[in-house]
Amino acid sequence: MMAARSEPAVTEPSRDEPRPHRGPDVGDLPILRDATPAARARAATRALWRSYPAGALIMDVEDVSSDVYFVVEGAVRVQIRTAGGRELILAELQAGGMVGEIAAIDGEPRTATVTAIVASRLCSLPADAFIDAATSSPAACLALLRHTTRILRRQAQRVLEREALPVRLRLCAELLRLSRPRTGGTHPGERIVSPPPPQHEIAARIGARREAVSRELADLVRQGSVEKVRAGLVLPDPDSLASAIARAEADTSGVRPAR
Repeated sequence: MMAARSEPAVTEPSRDEPRPHRGPDVGDLPILRDATPAARARAATRALWRSYPAGALIMDVEDVSSDVYFVVEGAVRVQIRTAGGRELILAELQAGGMVGEIAAIDGEPRTATVTAIVASRLCSLPADAFIDAATSSPAACLALLRHTTRILRRQAQRVLEREALPVRLRLCAELLRLSRPRTGGTHPGERIVSPPPPQHEIAARIGARREAVSRELADLVRQGSVEKVRAGLVLPDPDSLASAIARAEADTSGVRPAR
């Protein structure tokens, strides 16, 4: 009598592992939307769509991978770690953002770590397929140049702030970037940061220690430049904060941001 043939065990995917699935048209992605139809068709055969849980590592510094990642849903954080172990947040990208293009262009190892802030859906494209699409038309090439220029301008501004501004004004600059107009406020033109990031994240954004951020934020609240409300942090007079930052930048003889 023949023994019953056992079926192979089915292994369930780990909850922490990214899950491949079908994605939208690559023509909806930045750079690729300006590529030629033929290049988009080639890219579509190479694209991989994955879902990442919050906190998942997408790429790490010094990785030799060169895929380009497009944020379709959710948000990711780009950060580096100093030799002393302090984290610096370079950017947080929402849906429509792109990361990994530097390694795809120059073939060098990754220069930053990228993690999912919330559950996110990304599309990855191998470097050669990305370069093929980006160079398939003048419009796609120009879109990549403009994207790279925005990165350079943002980083130049951050360098200027860290070199020229004290912690208090770096904090004010970051709060202004994070803020949005507040409807129904008591002051005309006031803005609100809602929800406000934890203080250790703000510190990582501006290159400071959490204790310094806590101290300066408390001083700003005491002097009325920032108001704490249930919904977040209110900036009653954002123009005065912006003016103080501009005066401090004008006083420095150091590096000026690209214009």
